[in-house]
Amino acid sequence: MAIDKKIICPLMQTRCIEDGALVNGELHSCRFWIHVLGKDPQTGTDKDLWDCAFAWTPVLLIENSNMQRETGAEVNKLRNEMVPGNQAMNGFVAQMMGMVAPSRTLSTVMPILVEGKDDGIKPAAN
Repeated sequence: MAIDKKIICPLMQTRCIEDGALVNGELHSCRFWIHVLGKDPQTGTDKDLWDCAFAWTPVLLIENSNMQRETGAEVNKLRNEMVPGNQAMNGFVAQMMGMVAPSRTLSTVMPILVEGKDDGIKPAAN
């Protein structure tokens, strides 16, 4: 942002003082003058700029929306991976509790748990 442009601060309704200005012999600094370092979400170019926080708001809102979209997609992907395993485990628990008859699909999903594994433990004699 060049100082020769007449940019009006939306809060003070005066000319933007940017990082500092002498007013009546006192140095004033704008608390909304921020440093942003990162990638522009629209172009992908690296940014290392100082500017008014109000000017950065649209860019940061776009970046926030992109991150929310990515998070939602990853949560949905995780859910889709977990559903079959949860259904298989629910079926296994139901079979173990004697609530439903054993199904063929459970033995294909979890053969070790359904058919048992020879671990060298002998059943107790009655």
